[in-house]
Amino acid sequence: MCLAVPAQIVELMQDGLARCDLNGVKKEINVSLIDQPQVGDWIIVHVGFALNRIDESQALETLRMLSALEEAGKAQ
Repeated sequence: MCLAVPAQIVELMQDGLARCDLNGVKKEINVSLIDQPQVGDWIIVHVGFALNRIDESQALETLRMLSALEEAGKAQ
C-alpha cells in the first residue's frame, strides 16, 4: 500500500528542494516534479517527493482524516 501525505512548503532551497511542514514535522522534500513551487503551496508527498499541488481545504481535510484514524487506532 502506498500513502502520500499533505505538506506545506515553508522554504524553497537549492537544487529542487524545499523545507516542508508535514503536520508539524519539518522535512526537506524534493519539489522538482512540481511546476513553479512557491512558499505556502500545499503538496502531496510520497517517499520524499512532492507529487502534486493540492488546495488548502483538501490538505486540511486529509490531515483531519489521518488524525481520526490515528485516534481510532489508539482506542483499540
